[in-house]
Amino acid sequence: MKIGFHIENPPIFKDPRFAAVKEALEEGGVHLYPLDSRGDIREGTVMVLSLGGDGTFLSTAHLIAEAGIPILGVNFGRMGFLSENSPESVAGPILDGSYTIEDRGMLRVCPDAALPADFWPYALNEAGLHRISAGMLGIEASIGETALPTYWADGLMVSTGSGSTAYNLSAGGPICLPEAAVHLLTPIAPHNLGLRPLVVPSDKTIRLTATSRSGKASLLLDNRSYEVDSGAAMEVTSAPFCLRRVNLGQNSFIDALRIRLFWGQDVRNMPV
Repeated sequence: MKIGFHIENPPIFKDPRFAAVKEALEEGGVHLYPLDSRGDIREGTVMVLSLGGDGTFLSTAHLIAEAGIPILGVNFGRMGFLSENSPESVAGPILDGSYTIEDRGMLRVCPDAALPADFWPYALNEAGLHRISAGMLGIEASIGETALPTYWADGLMVSTGSGSTAYNLSAGGPICLPEAAVHLLTPIAPHNLGLRPLVVPSDKTIRLTATSRSGKASLLLDNRSYEVDSGAAMEVTSAPFCLRRVNLGQNSFIDALRIRLFWGQDVRNMPV
């Protein structure tokens, strides 16, 4: 059985937990190999371990989501919504096959700006436009053929259910179950008191155009950013493929909210 692994934080190589996972898998007959680019993917790979935090998981998705290879997030980081599994808990389920594969919807972004040749137009968590200079952006948005009021804000993002607990949450957007077929349109530090986050069916096309006095804005896709000219537009739709994520069945999404975000923590909910 071939399994790749992706690491962005070099100290993990010296972490005894990494050595223990590697030893347990190799003793179980797994051929484990490092994966740092799409060209490293080996035929017959059954999954890729993302070793780090959620940022590493997003980078791993960038490398292999289109290939349809499942990703297992192993948490050497802090928050761990995508990389939720402790290093000690992964070898057993992998070796005995006691895991499932779930599909996570992704975004496809079609900008009309000139971008680098290696631009990858997909995102797992969110895509959006953000200010670069001190002045706020004026952002025109539409859903299908229907125009929305102009957003005056630091930016505007479109998030998936997976991304609802990431930047969207920090910007005051709603939490959404990852499997829900919706996109979340959330302003970033808006200067309009009446414009609130909006939940949109994932089969709708969202179009955003930002204008800035500085003449520049930033196009965000997960943990990547690109500078674009003011007036640049982007169209956001569902990607034609899903990210395949390995689920060991050890924790639910609601458990993650309770444990990592202290959701529902209230003295009235504590046992007497």
